[in-house]
Amino acid sequence: MPNRLLEVRDLSVTFPQPGREVQAVRGVNYHVDKGEFLGIVGESGSGKSVSSLAVMGLLPSSARIGGDILFEGKSLLGRSDKDMSRLRGDGISIIFQDPLSALTPVYTIGAQIAEALQLHDSKLSRLAANVRAVELLKVVGIPNPERRAQAFPHEFSGGMRQRAMIAIAIANNPRLIIADEPTTALDVTIQAQILEVLQKAKELTGAAVVLITHDLGVVAGNADRIAVMYAGRIVETGTVDQVFHQPSMPYTIGLLRSMPNLATAGHQRLVPLEGRPPQLDNLAPGCPFAPRCPVAIDACRTTEPPLAMVAGDPLNASACLRVDEIARGSLERAHLYPVPEPVPAAERAEVEPEKVLEVAGLKRHFPLTKGSVFRHTIGTVRAVDGVSFQIRSGQTLGLVGESGCGKSTTIMEILELAKPQAGLVSINGTDVATLSAKERRALRRDIQVVFQDPMASLDPRLPVQDLVAEPLTVHGVPAAERRRKVAEVLELVGLEPAMASRYPHEFSGGQRQRIGIARALVTDPKIVVLDEPVSALDVSIQAGVINLLADLQEKLGLSYLFVAHDLAVVRQIADNVAVMYLGRIVESGPSEAIFANPVHPYTRALLSAVPVPDPTVERSRSRVILEGDLPSPTDAAGGCNFRTRCPLYKLIDPAGQEQCRVKDPEQRPVRDSQVACHHAERIELMAAGTVPAAPNEPVAPGPLGEPGEPGQHGDPAGPRPSHT
Repeated sequence: MPNRLLEVRDLSVTFPQPGREVQAVRGVNYHVDKGEFLGIVGESGSGKSVSSLAVMGLLPSSARIGGDILFEGKSLLGRSDKDMSRLRGDGISIIFQDPLSALTPVYTIGAQIAEALQLHDSKLSRLAANVRAVELLKVVGIPNPERRAQAFPHEFSGGMRQRAMIAIAIANNPRLIIADEPTTALDVTIQAQILEVLQKAKELTGAAVVLITHDLGVVAGNADRIAVMYAGRIVETGTVDQVFHQPSMPYTIGLLRSMPNLATAGHQRLVPLEGRPPQLDNLAPGCPFAPRCPVAIDACRTTEPPLAMVAGDPLNASACLRVDEIARGSLERAHLYPVPEPVPAAERAEVEPEKVLEVAGLKRHFPLTKGSVFRHTIGTVRAVDGVSFQIRSGQTLGLVGESGCGKSTTIMEILELAKPQAGLVSINGTDVATLSAKERRALRRDIQVVFQDPMASLDPRLPVQDLVAEPLTVHGVPAAERRRKVAEVLELVGLEPAMASRYPHEFSGGQRQRIGIARALVTDPKIVVLDEPVSALDVSIQAGVINLLADLQEKLGLSYLFVAHDLAVVRQIADNVAVMYLGRIVESGPSEAIFANPVHPYTRALLSAVPVPDPTVERSRSRVILEGDLPSPTDAAGGCNFRTRCPLYKLIDPAGQEQCRVKDPEQRPVRDSQVACHHAERIELMAAGTVPAAPNEPVAPGPLGEPGEPGQHGDPAGPRPSHT
């Protein structure tokens, strides 16, 4: 076909291992047309990245590759490394998941972009390459590109490093760009910036894009077609509207049902996709998804279904024996996965609405020093700068914000149970600054923590029995009581007590997080601090852990301090929300009020950046794209610390801007929230492009026209409730 750019035919990739073989990719077929945007989605280990590395010719030499890969009608398999090197960067380029490890730390960013240019154009002088490198940095939105071109990778933030990777990828105007999880480790605001830059790069170069991701919301708003992978195969493919609105593979339906959706989160329970993907070195006969499929029949366990057209549509295909029943509606998609029942009223704990945790004016500043012999202070990092909030029994407070805003430092100050640098931390009415060492140890039973990475937080040398019982051992609980309590909490979190003799590596990611939760509950705490408890898990596993946390809160009357950057997850579980920016809380209030009608421009930007797994919503909503990255907490600029990125600041009158520059906003009530913004009442008119002037002054028109006009960053007022 004249428009066919890339065609993958029956691709298989096998990695030989001692005594076994891992079939990472098994008979994958797909194509990419010129200028097309293809999204490849699936859980970890499904073969997404391996299949794309095969296209780039970057697999290790031990890998056995079968099938064929055609680029512009010519086979890539069997080509020499020299030939592939000419093609990489020129015909096909790749954006890796971790830009810090992909960039060379000992060369400047400009030098690395110039190198990519000169490798494919020997006539290009070094001076011309350096000039072009600066131009590319400007194209991808890096401020001060002339100066930044001389910086090293470690001097860039995560978002800026990923922009630099995109600059390298588009340097030679490739025909195909492969983006391998380019936004996974980034905040939602930076993720929105990167996706905008990727779309801009696609438009500038005319390249086709293959986006590999596990976030269905990301592909909903960007892709033309989607391929869903499971156990090394593509199990469903179709246009973005077909896959999201009429999925025909039970696995795809399960993925979509298990995702927290900002539009519906908090109003219904999530539907977990039970079980875990099969081991690719020991696949059982039949459909690999059959053990997890709610509608599997006997034939599914003996025959692996091929990828076949759905209802005669050549654009839509599914690998399921019951695809016709799903397409006709005799198997209703909405009823394939039943919504889990809530905790019965009889099993819910009765709690008094007493204050269990209070933080007031908490500060944590770190001095920046210089010199080896005569050290002197050259600055201060204001990691936490006057944070105040409280949590009552049986409630959840969601603490949200970008990376580097001070969330983790705040919870570490609380968990330390020591006298804070400034401010108050009170647990169960006790000021931690007044505690003796004995009282502090006793109080630790009432406040426990669940960490972000379940594998890193569990000692691999200890069995589950010892891991879960460790807090009880510290408090001198007898061995018999420890064993009884461990069996009790394992059953409470949905694990068999017989698993207590196993080691962490024998469990899946979701099971390991359940072990971490069991360890936190073993001392019968009143408060549990949850530090990004589901961010390291696949979306299918997230739903089960979130439901578990909600059930445990109902049964035990727990109070949660839930730290996260995923706002859809926070809306699902939190009663109240506090939004942090540069060490301060800029908006706080009831969850429904914050999500339905935020009044701080930063909160609106956060919400507008969250991808929604619905292509219709994604195409109709507009975004607030914050310019630049989070400023350094060492900057001591006067006035509002958000004004350098604030979309509202650019629209208000000079008198209002002067107020932002010279006066630090204090928390005050606006509608149902507490907000630190001088002009929160004016935020509604941002969508119209005008903001009322200060009292007794004429109204100043804003520079923006109607939302969606060229050159805008979208609707500064952010999404309305119907669009989120």
